[in-house]
Amino acid sequence: MVIGACTLELYIPGNGSLKGKRQVIKSLMVRLRKEFNVSVAEVDAQDVWQSAVIGVVCVSSDRGYAHGLLTRVAHWVEESRLDCDLVDYQIEIL
Repeated sequence: MVIGACTLELYIPGNGSLKGKRQVIKSLMVRLRKEFNVSVAEVDAQDVWQSAVIGVVCVSSDRGYAHGLLTRVAHWVEESRLDCDLVDYQIEIL
């Protein structure tokens, strides 16, 4: 069993409240679960209005598949989400 974990650091420009941040993050997490069948949670910077850290995890029997899936997740966030900017991401295979 292989566990893949990806940490996405996001910047949410123009956001002025935790309520606005929650709306963007909740929408993003629902879409990631639906599109990629992964587990998603906000893991850090919960009290910062314009930043978010999202954890994405998948379980697979193949290291290459897990890494590829998490790479596609990061690229999807970068290319398709106009309401937030991907600052950085790290992928870890356990």
